Amino acid sequence: MKLPRSRMSLRDLGGEAVAGILQRPARSVLTAVGTVLGVGALIAVTGLTSTASSQIDARFNQLTATEVVVDDIAPKTPGQQGPAFPADADTTVERLHGVTAAGVSWQVRLQPGQFIASGPPGAAYAITDRQARLTAASAGTLRAVEPTLQQGRVYDEFHENHHERVAVLGSAAASRLGITNLRGQPAVFLGSKPFVVIGILADVRRRPDLLSSVIIPRAAAEELWGPPGDDPARMLITTQLGAATQIASEVPLALRPDHPDHLRVTPPPDPRSLRSGVENDLGQLFLLLAAICLVIGAVGIANTTLVAVLERSGEIGLRRALGAGARHIVAQFLAESAALGLLGGLVGASLGTVTIVAVAASKEWTPVLHPAAIATAPLLGLATGLLAGVYPAWRASRIQPAEALRR
Repeated sequence: MKLPRSRMSLRDLGGEAVAGILQRPARSVLTAVGTVLGVGALIAVTGLTSTASSQIDARFNQLTATEVVVDDIAPKTPGQQGPAFPADADTTVERLHGVTAAGVSWQVRLQPGQFIASGPPGAAYAITDRQARLTAASAGTLRAVEPTLQQGRVYDEFHENHHERVAVLGSAAASRLGITNLRGQPAVFLGSKPFVVIGILADVRRRPDLLSSVIIPRAAAEELWGPPGDDPARMLITTQLGAATQIASEVPLALRPDHPDHLRVTPPPDPRSLRSGVENDLGQLFLLLAAICLVIGAVGIANTTLVAVLERSGEIGLRRALGAGARHIVAQFLAESAALGLLGGLVGASLGTVTIVAVAASKEWTPVLHPAAIATAPLLGLATGLLAGVYPAWRASRIQPAEALRR
């Protein structure tokens, strides 16, 4: 007598999968953690990369896209001792349409044995700062770096034109020199030469190295120590948004029409290539981490499903004896592993979305989420579970009923 072919409906298959998972709820939850981490990391990576890229664009537009740097590369021959930048370099460049500020600066090297101190050499109360940089900068440089003052003021063209010996201290240099306020008109001694401190910088938007520097007017520096030596001069130019590229092409001819090759101009990089590079670098790094988490999750699901097969060999043998085919056993264990993967994908997508919103809120950014990534995340978890369950399900289908029932 031929027995009717056994069948298993999708409803029965789903019920069996849920029952198998609920037999060991704690183990099932821990098994799904790997998939949760993998899918959550994937969602968080794609969202945070897009969110950070939008902020990079904004910051690039505010700072880097409006900044041009010009370096003095003139050959230092006996016939050409001075800098490539003329004395009126600031005003010449600031007359160009689109320029907001421009200034020349360089590092001054004191003679061996001379240091920056808060008192004259040999004074018992003098504090010597061996880490501070001495920077000669035109008044335009201080406008270009957009400083925030802690106290006092910055020098201007009046101090430049009259060769005034005044100084502005960066916050770090002022702290090391013990100058915390401007009461009593404190002075710094550059070797044996006193300079009255008229301002202390709290912060700058550009050139953060100035915060650890003692900054003096360009004219006074040239009068005392001469033009730039081994450390060539550099001009910082700030422009209106969109004008930097044009300004970069005009500056050499405006400053040195006789020798434009004595100046090297560094225009801002292309924001599109910058954004693409950042997205690629961040994306590749974090997607690799997400893939590792998914592999760990798949191994965990495979291991748990294989253990369940060994533990339930008696149940499998009974099902086979009652007429269940190998395909039914395969479907049952694939359904269990797929359910674990789907659950991990759903929870991971939720956690990834929450992470993106939380990070964006803490940074006061606008979160950027890809609907396609969120929609496909549970499917990715499902696929991970299915792949992880293939081998355990195949092992279960190979169990012979008689052998299983004897155990």
